Amino acid sequence: MAFPGVLAKLGAVIERDVIIIGGGAAGVFAAIACAEARPAARVTVLEKGPQLLSKVRISGGGRCNVTHACFDARELSSFYPRGSQALLGPFARFQPSDTISWFENRGVRLKIEADGRMFPTTDSSQTIVDCLLQTARAAGVETLVNQGVEAVSRGQDCGFEVVPSHGEKMRCQRLLLATGGCRAAAAGQLAVSLGHTLESPVPSLFAFQIADSSLKELAGISMEDVEITLHGLRLSARGALVVTHGGMSGPAILRLSAWGARALHEAQYRFRIRVHWLPAKESGAIGRELDERRKTQPARLVVNTPLPPIPSRLWEYLVQCCGIPRETRWAALSRSAQHRLMLQLTGTEMDVAGKSLNKDEFVTCGGVRLSEVNFKTMESRICPGLHFGGELLDIDGLTGGFNFQAAWTTGWIAGGAMGGVAG
Repeated sequence: MAFPGVLAKLGAVIERDVIIIGGGAAGVFAAIACAEARPAARVTVLEKGPQLLSKVRISGGGRCNVTHACFDARELSSFYPRGSQALLGPFARFQPSDTISWFENRGVRLKIEADGRMFPTTDSSQTIVDCLLQTARAAGVETLVNQGVEAVSRGQDCGFEVVPSHGEKMRCQRLLLATGGCRAAAAGQLAVSLGHTLESPVPSLFAFQIADSSLKELAGISMEDVEITLHGLRLSARGALVVTHGGMSGPAILRLSAWGARALHEAQYRFRIRVHWLPAKESGAIGRELDERRKTQPARLVVNTPLPPIPSRLWEYLVQCCGIPRETRWAALSRSAQHRLMLQLTGTEMDVAGKSLNKDEFVTCGGVRLSEVNFKTMESRICPGLHFGGELLDIDGLTGGFNFQAAWTTGWIAGGAMGGVAG
């Protein structure tokens, strides 16, 4: 698909003012910002795939988690394991409230869900895709799909020469790289060829595979509030947990996977976790609840009387982990057994034996080193005229719309700078 536009040729070289490599959220948003800031500019987006905005189309189960309802720049930046400090300034200029206004001004309303995630009221990612493509078309942006880029280099006039996989060589004065996350180092080679350094890519946002085979029987069980600590690392996270057929997932696990991404990669995803199943209760309060069971329900089986809000199947698993026989009644529960149960409730230890993909998340940490980029303009400090946007940078956020917000923000700043808007 290509938007109308006339390519001015000089010999065998196509001349453009701005070329954007990557037709994802950051690239398309930057193209729009640039074209709207400088209407006379000839702006072209090159996308190697068959369609633009492919990740936008599938995100949020096809609903598109556009952003997150967090409207304080400092608090917002705290959701980014890599890039939190670098994003403080950009978020002061373009944050979720600006994203909401941007889409609403173009006829797309967003809604806030209970967990803070924001989606279009249509619950369809196509609404977001259509809005972005229509706005780009109206701004005169030209796009070329199925057009990968083989190489980029500095031109003799301090501009850039771009060698696409098909067609003539292209030349431009401003170049934006928005090619997405560096799931492999090769994805960042265009930046490297222009003098930049890549932080090595490793996965972020993944579920934990647990070595305990008996845990599989609990698949589908969830807890709204647990606290998980990683052994050997000063990392812990509190939030919801979901038991899966392969182990554990949910917000608490994903936060740990993001914040500990590099350390867990170095550990080859073999490590131990400790789960506190009732973090909202002090240890003394839990102990008193257990004592109360002994007094008020002495004839009941321990295995059949869970402490809320622990689901019955999970409670049975925890009791068995303590070595308490199934036929044990509260009246017969020894003090030592009760102590073991207490320790289990406040610190179940489990061995993690690997990782697995979290649904349709494709987030990695790694990418262009942040110290090499001026975040007032998203321009390279090494190669003038070169800009960056989105996940190609060593920036990654937690799940919940944060990665898209970083894409909108960095794309908007880069596009405005390329269009001549002061930083």
